[in-house]
Amino acid sequence: MKALLVIDVQNGIVNAKDFSEELKNIEKIIQDFKHQNLPVIFMRHIDQEEESPLHRESEGSKLYQPLAPYADYTIDKSTPSSFYQTDLTATLDKLDVDHVFITGFNTEFCCLFTAIAAFDRGYKVTFIEDATGTVNDEDTYEMKGLDIKDFIGTALHWTNTMEVLEYEEYIEDYR
Repeated sequence: MKALLVIDVQNGIVNAKDFSEELKNIEKIIQDFKHQNLPVIFMRHIDQEEESPLHRESEGSKLYQPLAPYADYTIDKSTPSSFYQTDLTATLDKLDVDHVFITGFNTEFCCLFTAIAAFDRGYKVTFIEDATGTVNDEDTYEMKGLDIKDFIGTALHWTNTMEVLEYEEYIEDYR
């Protein structure tokens, strides 16, 4: 069975900049999974540091309200990997999931770490590049012209360990 992972779609990230295209793609994929009666699992990153926009008690830690009602499950995490010290593996096992689809934020951290961890645990992984986003940019990494989503997608594709698609390719292959 397939399951959709919606990673860190939380106020503290979504409100950091314009993610309208990413959020539109994520919502369309969520709706496709719902239409097929497939599970949608939201991951929520929680920080202990009070100054973090994702601090447990902050408004920023809450799921982005327009998408939150779609969640069949919500699992909290405290590291970039959605699998590390969480109930994600148990939830996927209970649902008999063998194929996970990765969407959400931050592409080069939580989405990447979760994709690799899923592969390491034996899941088939589909990473939907333009249904991920990041608060970081070329200035963060001091690399002019860096397209973080494209870079991560290309690196994952070249590993030949997981499927990397754009939203339109997802529609062609899975609808």
